[in-house]
Formats: sequence, structure tokens, C-alpha cells
Amino acid sequence: MSALRAYDEVIEFIAEANPGKVLAFRPSESAKQRVSDLIYQEKTTGLSAEEKAELDHYMWLEHVMRMAKARARQLMKA
Repeated sequence: MSALRAYDEVIEFIAEANPGKVLAFRPSESAKQRVSDLIYQEKTTGLSAEEKAELDHYMWLEHVMRMAKARARQLMKA
């Protein structure tokens, strides 16, 4: 049995709150554009420390949401 990761409780909470809404969630066009701009800037001119932190936080949140969506799919099937 694998060890429980510290953030698994949060993922479970998000998924259980409303699995349908979790699955339906999509970032806004402006959020997607901001991330796209940050990624482009990172590859070309570089990012300030604040911009790098913003991009890192977004990527982490995207990972958490993917995991929550996977759990929500399991809950919807059950």
C-alpha cells in the first residue's frame, strides 16, 4: 500500500465537494492566456522572481486539479 501524500486529503476534499463541478471546471481564457504569456516569456526573455512564482503556483494548482478530476471521475462512476 502506498503512503498517503500530505496533499491527498485536499484533493479528496475538492473532488468530493461537487464532483460534477470539479469535472466541468476549465480555466478562463484570460487565465490561459496569462499562463501562455508567462511560458513564452520564460523561454525567451526570462521571468522576474514574482512571475516565476506565479507560473510555478499555477502549474502546481493545475496538477492538483488534474488529480482532483481523476478522483471526481472515480466518485461519479461509483
